[in-house]
Amino acid sequence: MRSYMSDTFLVINRSATAEIKVKGSRFLAEALPVTSTAEAEDEIAAIRKRAYDATHHCTAYRIGPSGEIFRFNDDGEPSGTAGAPILRQIDGRGLTDTLVVVTRYYGGTKLGTGGLIRAYGDAAAEVLDIAPVRRHVIRVPVRLCFGYPDTSPAMHTVSRFDTEIQETRYTEETEMIVGLRRSEVDAFVEAFVEALAGRGVAEVLPA
Repeated sequence: MRSYMSDTFLVINRSATAEIKVKGSRFLAEALPVTSTAEAEDEIAAIRKRAYDATHHCTAYRIGPSGEIFRFNDDGEPSGTAGAPILRQIDGRGLTDTLVVVTRYYGGTKLGTGGLIRAYGDAAAEVLDIAPVRRHVIRVPVRLCFGYPDTSPAMHTVSRFDTEIQETRYTEETEMIVGLRRSEVDAFVEAFVEALAGRGVAEVLPA
């Protein structure tokens, strides 16, 4: 398992395609954002259907905030020459929720084990180099409740942390739902309680 930051991970923002040619064979690479194995397998099936006349559809994907789910497939190429090199390109960029499919149209010249590893890895690298990437922040919802006189210290505490205000309701008290970075939740709750001298409520909600 690769090492990830505790509350962020990198994903591709939208799909991309690239193509390379090696000794007559065409390698068409597609990178797609996916969030589940079912979605990944559906995308692979759609590409197989669309490019039904191709020789191979070699694939790799990694899914989950910690990259805990991964699969790769050589699709008839010699074992270890296609899926694994594609996955290495995904991992080398620290990406998750990412699928790469490299479709090969055989050009009549065998590439050998080393040639295949290079070709599939290069095709995956080519498409991942142009796919837009964003950093996704894992946020935990925290419910805040405080009286009007405590608005200033409450909002000052909110501003000190990387928070995302998701909901606000004003009645006799102010009730807010804020999204906190997972790594900052405990420190935020402690700071909030201290700033309001115990008068406010900071309740961590199920994510």
